[in-house]
Amino acid sequence: MDISEIRRMATRQPAERPYDMRQARIDLTAALRSAARLGLSEGVCNHFSLEVPGEPDKFLINPQGLHWSEITPSDLMVVDSQGNIVEGRHVVEPTAFFIHFGVHRVAGKKAVLHTHMPWATSLTLLENPALETRANQNAMRFHGRVAYDMDFGGPALDGDEGARIAGAMQGRDIVFMAHHGVMVCNERIDYAFDDLYYLERSCMVQVMALSSGRTLRLVDDQMAAGTCAAIEGERQQSALHFAALKRILDRESPGWSAL
Repeated sequence: MDISEIRRMATRQPAERPYDMRQARIDLTAALRSAARLGLSEGVCNHFSLEVPGEPDKFLINPQGLHWSEITPSDLMVVDSQGNIVEGRHVVEPTAFFIHFGVHRVAGKKAVLHTHMPWATSLTLLENPALETRANQNAMRFHGRVAYDMDFGGPALDGDEGARIAGAMQGRDIVFMAHHGVMVCNERIDYAFDDLYYLERSCMVQVMALSSGRTLRLVDDQMAAGTCAAIEGERQQSALHFAALKRILDRESPGWSAL
């Protein structure tokens, strides 16, 4: 295999496939359960949401009160842009609707993952919460993609707060929310989950490196931007990662995807 073929393979994107409501429910469930399995959840708080295929004014979201590890596809709720429950047998936490509605509608994102995962959240507590995207290869995938909401507004109990958070994103995919947590967004749930996973790993190694008391050694912006572009061009890896997580769920939690 010559170098041109290697480069072609390295920029393959996953093939587009028909995406219906059934698959959306399964994929959002897989993301929630995998996040719980990896220690990215917090009690019965935090929320993942996904635009309903073909209906941009509605989104799927996990219900109030269920641990992510026990959620099934049929537990997921469908909410419309007015906050009405369109489908589902549970209730939706108000903060979930206001935060996620703002990001879906104002920021135009399809998959929205909000967590208080520990390593990323630890950075949001600092005077300078920046993820250093020039220090670690995993973090370089986020170069130029991160926004910082430095104005903590308390729990999001109205639409204005959700819109404010969405506005703070300034069109970017990821936002660090001061004193709170993070939000990771993408057009696809498998891409978003892969980013969520690597964001937490990147924050973890940054905090560990800084705890040594020594100075981070950085690459230049051109190298970081080039690495970001290369990883973005290899999104097949994100799809493969998500598929592997589903196989783990099949093995460890048979029946998890039943509708």
